[in-house]
Amino acid sequence: MARDIKLGWEVEALNKAYRQGYMAASMGMDMARCPYRGEVVIAAWEAGWDDANQAARKKRAVQEDDLFSRIA
Repeated sequence: MARDIKLGWEVEALNKAYRQGYMAASMGMDMARCPYRGEVVIAAWEAGWDDANQAARKKRAVQEDDLFSRIA
């Protein structure tokens, strides 16, 4: 298992935090509700949250563009 001995975090824990952050944003959860403590794990959760939020914005933009093309 990959582990940074000096910092005490594991890659698997960071991946889990990222996935949970992604899921939280996908469900509309506010970023301020991050359940983690520790800068590195919080950053992983926030990165997942940011990625999901950005993907949702892109999806909405495409859907809006498609709506306008159908109206015109």
